[in-house]
Amino acid sequence: MITRVLTSKLPNVGTTIFTVMSKLAADLGAINLSQGFPDFDCDPALVEAVARYMREGRNQYAPMQGVPALRQAIAAKYNALYGSSYDADTDITVTSGGTEAIFDAVACIVRPGDEVIVFEPCYDSYVPAIELNGGTAVVVSLRYPDYAFPWDEVRAAITPRTRMIMLNTPLNPAAVILTAADIRELIAIVDGTDITIVSDEVYEHIVFDGAPHESMARHAVLRDRSFVVGSFGKTYSVTGWKMGYVAAPAPLTAEFRKAHQFVTFSSFTPVQYAFADFLNERRGWPELSAFYQRKRDLFLDLLKGSHWKPLPSRGTYFQLLDYSAITDEKDMDFALRLTREHGVASIPTSAFLYKQSAPPVLRFCFAKKDETLEKACEKLRVL
Repeated sequence: MITRVLTSKLPNVGTTIFTVMSKLAADLGAINLSQGFPDFDCDPALVEAVARYMREGRNQYAPMQGVPALRQAIAAKYNALYGSSYDADTDITVTSGGTEAIFDAVACIVRPGDEVIVFEPCYDSYVPAIELNGGTAVVVSLRYPDYAFPWDEVRAAITPRTRMIMLNTPLNPAAVILTAADIRELIAIVDGTDITIVSDEVYEHIVFDGAPHESMARHAVLRDRSFVVGSFGKTYSVTGWKMGYVAAPAPLTAEFRKAHQFVTFSSFTPVQYAFADFLNERRGWPELSAFYQRKRDLFLDLLKGSHWKPLPSRGTYFQLLDYSAITDEKDMDFALRLTREHGVASIPTSAFLYKQSAPPVLRFCFAKKDETLEKACEKLRVL
C-alpha cells in the first residue's frame, strides 16, 4: 500500500481561534464573549417573513446573482446612504456570507505572483484567501495603541506586483474606523494605479459617537475600483443564516460572478425575499448604531474601577481591553486561563497578527443580553 504524502496549500493554518474559544466556552460552561454572535434572537417578524415565503413556495434555486427584489433593495440602500449609483442588475451580487464574498473577490482578481496589501490585526480569512489563489499577502501593521493606519508604510509597500488592497471598516478586531483623512490618503495612493480594493464593510451600520461610515461606495474614485462587502448576519442578528452581498461596478461584478457561481452558485431563497422586505421598509439597520453603542457603554460602565483598561471602540460590536495591570502573560495563555479559571471566554489578538508581537489586549464581544454582560463583568472585575 502506497501512502500518499499531501503537501498542504495552507501549512500554517489550523482550526480558527473562534472555533477553539467557543468550544472551550461550551465545554466549560463559560460565558462566551469570544465569537462575534449575539446571544439574543432576531426580530420575530423576520422569522415570520422567511416562513411566509417558504409557505408560498420560494424554495428552489435563487438566481445566481441573487433574487431581483433583494438586489434592487441593496442598490437603493447604497444609493440613498452614500449617493452611489449601483445598478441592481449589473453591480449587486448576493453571497453566502461575507467570507464567501471576500474569497470570490480575491479569486477573480489575484493571480500567482500578485501582491495584496492587508492591515493587521486582520480578520483571519484574508490571508488564506490570498494564498489559496497564489498571491502573496504584504502585511502592514496598524500602529498600536490607537491602531492608526500608517499610510507612509502603505506607500512604501506598493510595488509593480501590487494587485489589491484589502480594507476592513469598521475593523474587526481593533474596532477602529476609516476617517475622512484616511480616505484622502487612500485616494492619493491608488490614483494612477490599477489597484483593486476589497472593502469589508460588514459592520457598516455599527459606527459610534456620531461618526459617519466612510464606505468606498461614498467616494466615486474609490467606488470605481472597489468590491464593497456587506452582511445581513451582522445587521439583523442572524449570523447563522450566512447571507452577504457585494457591490461593485459592472466590469468587476462580471468577473466576481464567474467565481461566485462555482463557489455556492446561489444562496437560501426565502431569506433573500425576507431581507428585501426589511430593507425596503428600512427596518432594523437605521437604529443599529444606537443599539450597540448602548451595549458598549454598558459594558464599559460595568468594568469601571477594575484593572482592565479599555481601548476606544469606534465601531463593530467588539471591545479591546488592556490587561497589563493584571498579568504579564501572553494573550493566548491569559485568554485560556480566563476561560478556565474565571468563566469568561475572549479572543486573543495574536490570532489576527502576522508581523508584530501581540500587545496585552483581549477582544470581547458585547453583542449580548444585558444580563450576560452583567454576569461576565462580575467575573472580570475581580481580577
